[in-house]
Amino acid sequence: MDDKCHTTDYTLMLAEHNIRVTANRLLVLKALGTAGRPLSMAELEGVIATIDKSNIFRTLNTFRDNDLVHVIEDGSDGVRYELCLSHSHGFDDDLHAHFFCERCRKTFCLPSNDIPQPSLPQGYKLHSLNYLLKGLCPACSGKK
Repeated sequence: MDDKCHTTDYTLMLAEHNIRVTANRLLVLKALGTAGRPLSMAELEGVIATIDKSNIFRTLNTFRDNDLVHVIEDGSDGVRYELCLSHSHGFDDDLHAHFFCERCRKTFCLPSNDIPQPSLPQGYKLHSLNYLLKGLCPACSGKK
C-alpha cells in the first residue's frame, strides 16, 4: 500500500475481509497502509495518538482473525503488523521475507525475496511461515 490510497480503498479492504467499518479500524488500517513497513504496537501508538492501546490491539486482533494483517515475529521478542495484500482470500500469495535491523530495531519488507516453501514430514500442517533476515539496514550500515 502507498500514500495514494484513499479512505474508500480502506473501506473496501475491510468489506472484502468481512470486517465492519469503524473510524478506529480505518485509522489503524491507514496507518499500516501508509507506513511502508511492518509496525510494532508502540509505533502504531505513536502514529495514532487518538486511539488508546487497547483499541488498537483489539483492532489488530480483528484484522489478524480476518486475514487482513500478517503478524511478524521480528526477532526482538516483539511482533510487528503489516497489511496482507494477497490477491486471494483462500491462499496467501503475499508471503515475503523481512529484514530486521539490529541497530535501529526496524523491520523492513523484502517483497522481491520469496519465502522458500519447506518440505514437512507427513502429519504436519503449516499455518504460517516467518522468514527473517537480520543485520544492518542501509541507513545504519554507514553509521559507526
